[in-house]
Amino acid sequence: MKVKKLVDSFNYAIEGIIYSIRTQRNMRIHMIIAMLILTACFFFDMTKMELLVIAITITMVVVAEMINTAVECAIDATTNFYHPLAKIAKNVAAGAVLVTAINAVLVAYIIFGDKVLPFSIIILLKIKNSDPHMIFLMLVIVSIATVVVKAVYDEGTPLRGGMPSGHSSIAFAVATTITLLTTEPLIMILAFLLAFIVAQSRVDSNVHSILEVVLGGAFGSLLTLLLYQLIG
Repeated sequence: MKVKKLVDSFNYAIEGIIYSIRTQRNMRIHMIIAMLILTACFFFDMTKMELLVIAITITMVVVAEMINTAVECAIDATTNFYHPLAKIAKNVAAGAVLVTAINAVLVAYIIFGDKVLPFSIIILLKIKNSDPHMIFLMLVIVSIATVVVKAVYDEGTPLRGGMPSGHSSIAFAVATTITLLTTEPLIMILAFLLAFIVAQSRVDSNVHSILEVVLGGAFGSLLTLLLYQLIG
């Protein structure tokens, strides 16, 4: 009987994990990033201490997201009307997730920064030596690729809504191009700041979700880098 109860407790715990992944978008994002980080550990010379820090950090983010989900479910089950304390409880739980996520970004920067820097410098030097007159061609290709992806997802219109955000793709493609053509850090920061403002405006106007904007920005930047390598 005790063995059966122990097995049941493990089953309930696994069901809770599966429920969080199945129903929570942020949980799925955390899991994907965690798998990418753990995969990256195979390609770098990681010490035991670095692996321990990465494992603890990933665990903190996942646990915080699960606690946030549990708090939301408990409040929704016991409160069928608006209550300021319920709102505060949800906000605090979400804030805990944000704190762990920011900590994870900081840990990733500290651990992987020095390991990725030499490779990044080599790539940037090769890209900067590319022909700058291909800028408009690459922007046209990014625009066409964005429209094609939108057509695949069949959501929204070419200029409004849908996956991914076209405005974010173009804005981050332009910002990435500016960054690759200049050596001034201030210009790089301003370029990506403007791109971020464009992306944020799409979310604030309820045209796109945060995920659509993030994927749009990543799509524009990564495709621009790839085109520089292939065409430059």
